[in-house]
Amino acid sequence: MSGAESKGLVLVFTGNGKGKTSAAMGVALRALGHGKRVHIVYFMKGGSPYGEQVALSNLSNVIFSRFGLREYVDPKNITPEDKEEASKSFSAARQAVLSGNYDLVILDEVNIAAAWKLIDIDRVTELIDNKPADVDLILTGRYADQKLIDRADLVTEMKEIKHPYASGAIAKKGIDY
Repeated sequence: MSGAESKGLVLVFTGNGKGKTSAAMGVALRALGHGKRVHIVYFMKGGSPYGEQVALSNLSNVIFSRFGLREYVDPKNITPEDKEEASKSFSAARQAVLSGNYDLVILDEVNIAAAWKLIDIDRVTELIDNKPADVDLILTGRYADQKLIDRADLVTEMKEIKHPYASGAIAKKGIDY
């Protein structure tokens, strides 16, 4: 294995377009196909299991931690419960990254949790700065902070060009969740 292959990378999937979580799950599937150990931590997604969780849970080497209330977080009315759930997510994320038990850790919607001040951005940057050298880390969500972008090895911005929501469509099972 070359040095470049063994170095753990930090990937950020951000932007206002669809596909951030989908891209991260694609990387998870690829990693699992190579026998890697994966931990996916969901921020702000406490509702019913998402399709990718149902499918991936049938594979070995993948663990999920899911926190958040069933209701959507209102960025104009952040509650103590919202912050508590985000804190639980971050604790699970920190434990997963630092444990040595996983090759890939995905922090789904962590960018927006930090942007909405559910968690302190400095806690996220500290986690990146202290992650083991061989752990790959993916951070998803809109509004990625410049501090995260600066630390990342790869940043992809999903840009919305057209979306069915604009014409009144609702979220579709198997496509949006």
